[in-house]
Amino acid sequence: LNAMGVIRPDYSEELAQVLSATQQARDWIANLESVERRRTGIASLKVGYNKNFGYFIEITQANLDKVPADYIRKQTLVNAERYITPELKDYETQVLNAEEQILALERQLFDDVCKQLAASADKLLKTARALAHLDVFASLADVAVREGYARPTLTEDDLLIIRDGRHPVVENTLPDGGRYTPNDTHFDTMSRIHIITGPNMSGKSTYIRQVALIALMAQIGSFVPADEATIGLVDRIFARIGAHDEIHAGYSTFMVEMVETARLLSGSTRRSLLILDEVGRGTSTYDGLAIARAVIEYIHNHPRLN
Repeated sequence: LNAMGVIRPDYSEELAQVLSATQQARDWIANLESVERRRTGIASLKVGYNKNFGYFIEITQANLDKVPADYIRKQTLVNAERYITPELKDYETQVLNAEEQILALERQLFDDVCKQLAASADKLLKTARALAHLDVFASLADVAVREGYARPTLTEDDLLIIRDGRHPVVENTLPDGGRYTPNDTHFDTMSRIHIITGPNMSGKSTYIRQVALIALMAQIGSFVPADEATIGLVDRIFARIGAHDEIHAGYSTFMVEMVETARLLSGSTRRSLLILDEVGRGTSTYDGLAIARAVIEYIHNHPRLN
C-alpha cells in the first residue's frame, strides 16, 4: 500500500480525525494571506512555500515598519524579508507530516481488513466461484434469447449435425440490414471428412470456424446459433487456419504450417474435431495439393483416427 485514499475516512474514527485536522490546517494556511493583510494593513503581503524553509510570510522592504512583533525573521532578500510565526510552523508541521501519518494509519487499517478477510477466505472464494458461474450462465442465457439460439442435443454417437448454423460473431458484425446466410452441416459414421471448395470471399473459412464454435459452445453448456443441432462429444478441437511466419524462431510461413499440421495429426483421436484451412498454401500449387491430399488420406486411413 503506497498511496493514500484506499481506506474510506469514515471507516476509522482516528483516520477521520487526522484527515479533518489536516484539512483544517491546509484551510488555515490558505486563508492566512488574506487574514494577515487585514491585520497588518500590508496589501502586498504574501504567503509562500519552498523546500528549504517551508511556509513563510514575505513582506517588502517598504513595509517593514508595519511588521507585527510576533513575526520571526527567517530570511533576508534584496527587496523583501521573509518571516514565520509559531502558529504557522505548527500548522505547517501538521500538513507536512500528514501524508506519512495518514499512510501509516491506512496501512495498519488495510492489514487489519486483510486479516479479517483471511479468516473467511474459504467462504469468500466459494461465493466468488458461485457468482462467476452465475455470471457465465446469465450471459449465455441472455445472448441465447437475444440472438435466437437453439438448445443442442449432445450425444456420444459419431454425429455432428447442424441445421441453419450461423457464426456467432460474424452475424453480429454485419452492417445494418445485412443478413447472415445460415448453413447446414452433416457428419456421421459414413461421412467423417468434408472438403469445402469455392472462390475467394465465398465464406469457406467462416463456415469451418462456425462449425468448430458451435461444437465448442455446445460442450460448455451454451445454446448454439442454429435452428437445430445434434453434437457428438469431442475430446479436443484442432485448428490449422491462417498464414504467418515466426521469424524469432526461424520458421517460415510454410514451416509454421507444417509444424502445426504435424501437431494436429499426432495429437488427435477419432473423437477429435479437425478444421484445416488451405493446407499447403505456403508452398507451390502442386506441392500444396500433394500435401493436402496426403493429410486427408492420413486422417481417413489411420487406425487411430478411423
